[in-house]
Amino acid sequence: MADEHRNAEADLGTDRAHGARIYDYILGGKDNYAVDRAAAEATLEVWPALRVHMRANRTFMHRAGRHLARECGIRQFLDIGTGIPTRPNLHEVVQEVAPDSRVVYTDNDPIVLAHARALMSSASAGRTAYVESDMRQVESLLAAPELRETLDLDRPIGLMLIGIVHFIEDDDEALAVSRRIVDALPSGSYLAATIGTDDFAPEALAQVVDVYHQHGETMRLRSKAQAARFFDGLELVEPGLVQMHRWRPDDDEHLSLDEADIAMYGAIARKP
Repeated sequence: MADEHRNAEADLGTDRAHGARIYDYILGGKDNYAVDRAAAEATLEVWPALRVHMRANRTFMHRAGRHLARECGIRQFLDIGTGIPTRPNLHEVVQEVAPDSRVVYTDNDPIVLAHARALMSSASAGRTAYVESDMRQVESLLAAPELRETLDLDRPIGLMLIGIVHFIEDDDEALAVSRRIVDALPSGSYLAATIGTDDFAPEALAQVVDVYHQHGETMRLRSKAQAARFFDGLELVEPGLVQMHRWRPDDDEHLSLDEADIAMYGAIARKP
């Protein structure tokens, strides 16, 4: 029994921090471990804006989902790097606009799978599904029965890469992975992404990267020019690639945030 307990802990990765669980802790969730809390608190010591930043990332996802459903007519969504469920989740946002929307969630953290039931509470007219997969495994992800039964890959899809590509440290690999996914989607699909940057607080963010590495999590922050490469060949929606809190904010509160407190660019782009 003790061996089984140790194996379960190993499977959940409780010996190292995980971005999804750090995110959960910062947002006030309870689905995290001591190593995640330690990483979050150590990060807050060197960059107290972490909570502001992560909340801004969450609200960007809400705005992006509503925009794609309301303004672009998207009814299918693929959310890669879902994280631990935190309401409102993507399907709740888009199904409020269009109840027939379909959403496939994916993540590689087993604890997200353990809580995936919260992601299955779809409106009756729509549908949701969950695939446990690493975004680097593009072919197996796109071939997953849960995805194929939920999404029609011949119709436009809203691809959500929210706060995920900075966990792939190699630039070429991160670009190649995201492009393979975009390439598999039909014309008229959209990419919505937030991409980590240290452009606005380089000294503090260098310490953040060190803290993540010390706790066993990867992180790679990118300049605006590097972030823009993820949208090569796509048609950026106005206002283009900007700090994520400045992408069509819902209220003036977002605009009052200090630039140094936001460490991600955000954008939506259409595949021609």
